[in-house]
Amino acid sequence: MKINMDMTKGLKERYNESIAPALMAELGIENQFAVPQIKKIVINIGIKKSDSSAKDLEVALTELTAIAGQKPSVRNAKKSIAGFKIRAGEPVGIAVTLRGQRMFDFLDKLCRIVLPQVKDFRGVSRSSFDGSGNYTLGLTEQVIFQEIDYSKVDKVRGLEICIVTTTKSNEHSFKLLELIGMPFAKEEKE
Repeated sequence: MKINMDMTKGLKERYNESIAPALMAELGIENQFAVPQIKKIVINIGIKKSDSSAKDLEVALTELTAIAGQKPSVRNAKKSIAGFKIRAGEPVGIAVTLRGQRMFDFLDKLCRIVLPQVKDFRGVSRSSFDGSGNYTLGLTEQVIFQEIDYSKVDKVRGLEICIVTTTKSNEHSFKLLELIGMPFAKEEKE
């Protein structure tokens, strides 16, 4: 279902004016509070253990702050794992949780600017839903974001973006993200 949206407005305004009513009609929802919404977006970067892990951690913190627009928190290992040479309390990653206007701004930027500029981009996977209506997207490099200065990048880092919705249905979550503008890959016909 295509809806007519004014792309000069922010994603939050487009959601309230066009996307939510279209979802209500398409999914047969009568209560406006039952319409699928996005609760939060979690962006996560794993930090590999190395000799320069303190420097890597600082650089990753700076890059994720630039990408998300807010300061991330350091995630430490909860227990020691000898096979991975990780001790309890060591930093293993950084994460930031976006809500409200920052969440809408980031999702709008991701769908309209960042993903379409990826070379040989054919769309994001349709099978990355978790069964509870949440969608996880993995990116192999952080340099696709315009906030990252390519000349200052010392190491390519992947990141994971998890979009948490209010619905428990993958189909409803897919419709929500599709109407928002998530560039899903075309279905392959057999």
